[in-house]
Amino acid sequence: MKKGIHPAGFRFVVFKDMSNGTSFLSRSTADTKETIKYEDGNEYPLVKLEISSTSHPFYTGQNVLVDTAGRIDKFKKRYEKKK
Repeated sequence: MKKGIHPAGFRFVVFKDMSNGTSFLSRSTADTKETIKYEDGNEYPLVKLEISSTSHPFYTGQNVLVDTAGRIDKFKKRYEKKK
């Protein structure tokens, strides 16, 4: 690796997927104000994620069905009032 191009202040951080509650420990330079006690008993900074590989449909193999009919009805109702 080239020297001097990678950030220097990395530390262990717990990333928590808020959609399913899964958490994992990794190194990061991400700033955070919250901390959490991890499985090993130590306290680490916490970074909250909305989606990760444990909840993303591409990685889990579960497709999410989109209710297009419901979306169209909502759109028509919203703009029907403006006429």
